[in-house]
Amino acid sequence: MDAVRLIGASRCALLKSGDPSETMTEAWQAHALAQAIGSRLAVSGPPELRGEALGLTELAGRGCGVLGAPAFDIGSLRAAQLTGLGDARRALLDLGGLLGEVGIALVGVACAAPDEATYWQCMEAIDAADESRDRVLEMLRRLAVRDQGATAG
Repeated sequence: MDAVRLIGASRCALLKSGDPSETMTEAWQAHALAQAIGSRLAVSGPPELRGEALGLTELAGRGCGVLGAPAFDIGSLRAAQLTGLGDARRALLDLGGLLGEVGIALVGVACAAPDEATYWQCMEAIDAADESRDRVLEMLRRLAVRDQGATAG
């Protein structure tokens, strides 16, 4: 499945998540998807994005690590279903939106956290989502600069 469709599926699942456990699972899924997209861009994306894409892969991996892998079968892992990026700009725009939504959802979980460990787990995952989103925005900026250079030349 292409990145845009997987991001859309993640956004829907995040919106439908009913309890803190489901929200944290969907946040993990989003981080894993960001990691897969970053990895794909680092290997086969435009050369000017590769450094930022590697950074995205590392940051999103940190988000997964903080949240801990949820217990589900590999078929439920959206990132494993990634077959292609399609339009890189569209995928990055949508991924940036998803990462922002993940941060907002995790703020809600953190505010209602039953214990300090869950609170800090959410805070670290919010930080990873925010930093990942910064990388996505930088890649979008670099694509815009590249496109301006192409139209000027």
